[in-house]
Amino acid sequence: MADDKERGGTEIAVAEYHKKIKEAFEVFDHEANNTVDVREIGTIIRSLGCCPSEGELHDLIAEVEEEEPTGYIRFEKFLPVMTEVLLERRYRPSPEDTLLRAFEVLDPSKRGFLTKEELIKYMTEEGEPFSQEEMEEMLSAAIDPESNSIYYKDYIAMMVVDDS
Repeated sequence: MADDKERGGTEIAVAEYHKKIKEAFEVFDHEANNTVDVREIGTIIRSLGCCPSEGELHDLIAEVEEEEPTGYIRFEKFLPVMTEVLLERRYRPSPEDTLLRAFEVLDPSKRGFLTKEELIKYMTEEGEPFSQEEMEEMLSAAIDPESNSIYYKDYIAMMVVDDS
């Protein structure tokens, strides 16, 4: 009996995910032919609340691409892979406290902010470096124009996804 109830809940979740995935995909299906440019896949995935790294995104694209890549992704191939990602809750955004600790490591004097120059240095020279486009996108949202700094508690509050 419990299995039937659980299965019913999963089927409802799958139907709900299919609807969300289709809606997100259709925004970028400019030809209305059930395909999108491969370069839009990251945006689609992020719009569904997932935050894969660049490496994870490349793996996901490889999974949904045709044998002979065409530069386009078909909805029929994207739907089952993305449904599985959502059901498994993969690529979840980092929790607020983790993000705060990460910023605090970069701010040893606990000022509560990083300068634009510091942020660019950390984001382009350390770990998995941001591309120029990613850096510009982050700066446009993160930097306080008056002080030319990022007040990271405010930025984190803006970034965190409400999971409820």
